[in-house]
Amino acid sequence: MYSGENVLEFNARKVKDDIVAWIREWFEKNGNDCVAVVGISGGKDSSVVAALCVEALGKDRVFGVLMPKGEQHDIDVALSLVNHLNIRHTIINIKSAYDAIVGEIKNNIELTNQAIVNLPPRLRMSTLYAVSQSLNGRVANTCNLSEDWVGYSTRYGDSVGDFSPLSNFTVTEVKEIGRVLGLPSIFVDKVPIDGLSGKTDEDNLGFTYDVLDKYIRTGICEDDETKKKIDTLHIKNKFKLQLMPIFSYNCD
Repeated sequence: MYSGENVLEFNARKVKDDIVAWIREWFEKNGNDCVAVVGISGGKDSSVVAALCVEALGKDRVFGVLMPKGEQHDIDVALSLVNHLNIRHTIINIKSAYDAIVGEIKNNIELTNQAIVNLPPRLRMSTLYAVSQSLNGRVANTCNLSEDWVGYSTRYGDSVGDFSPLSNFTVTEVKEIGRVLGLPSIFVDKVPIDGLSGKTDEDNLGFTYDVLDKYIRTGICEDDETKKKIDTLHIKNKFKLQLMPIFSYNCD
């Protein structure tokens, strides 16, 4: 996978088949008649997860939810994906809910920028679960290993779900799986943006996914400052992937 490094070749076709089998098995045990509910952004992760679910369950058991916050300049890509996969879908604009909640909180508390950034993903996850519970569904998590590694997700927002097909795969590997699934390049190679500042994910992180993925899989990062930054983010954000700490009580 990485030229010149001692890394086992990534067999995307086998991995794809294994994920499809896993999804089928998971649904047999956790909702044999349920549908997979997928939040659709048109990016690689939601595209690949939706395509995997279609192959595993059939298009009639996959439901896409598009959740713009006001005007979304690239929503046409998300619409193209649901049309490409021929799955049922709905568009739910979260802007009015976002504005209402922000307005109510600002009446009492000065919102931090971090709170404002994390609110839309949490509203989207609430929306997905409302749709899922109304359709006898199970919510698909669409995070990947690279984003999780450095905490590039919102706790109780896009970091959660009922099942997660891609959490053990880097961005590089997710793209390879997407190509094996036969997804057009517009879905696999679309540059991810944060949807707020107009910056790309890589602009916000300060390093590329290629560098991050290589470091995750090989432990090699040529730039010491980048390595330090990745390590710091990884340690700082580990809590996002852990269960909520619970006080241990023994009634004896």
